[in-house]
Amino acid sequence: MNIRIAGTVPESIVDGPGIRYTIFTQGCPHHCEGCHNPETHDFNGGRLAETDKIYEHIVKDPLLRGVTYSGGDPFCQPAPLYDLGKKLKENTKLDIMIYTGYTFEQLLKMAESDSDVKGLLSVADIIVDGKFILSQRSLELKFKGSSNQRIIDVPASLKTGKVVLKEL
Repeated sequence: MNIRIAGTVPESIVDGPGIRYTIFTQGCPHHCEGCHNPETHDFNGGRLAETDKIYEHIVKDPLLRGVTYSGGDPFCQPAPLYDLGKKLKENTKLDIMIYTGYTFEQLLKMAESDSDVKGLLSVADIIVDGKFILSQRSLELKFKGSSNQRIIDVPASLKTGKVVLKEL
């Protein structure tokens, strides 16, 4: 399955806990002022990549703790990321972290009518949700850009039906 990406970072230490393989998806509707990756906004930018090839790169690296989907906004391409996430969950012990400008509540609403969004939520371990707000930016925040964003324990949140925050 193909996905439009801006790029990948094979061993990142800034996109979540531990050493992570980070995929920067292409395309974002949020256009947050002060965005760290404005080059990812154009839905026609970036390049096409095969999720199977990305998977092969990921599983070859024994140092990885997890995989991070960033952007752009990963929930604008839920089908290929769900497909990749399913393979990772079935065949590895890697966790999946997702950065999104949507709130968790918006994602739950989207999942009601979009099975790929529902699937992507089902393979996620951690979501950092909410738009980046420049006036709430802080370099002291761990793994998020502005104080309005939440680090969410996705399995616990899906189980309880309400947001459960996670400390990293």
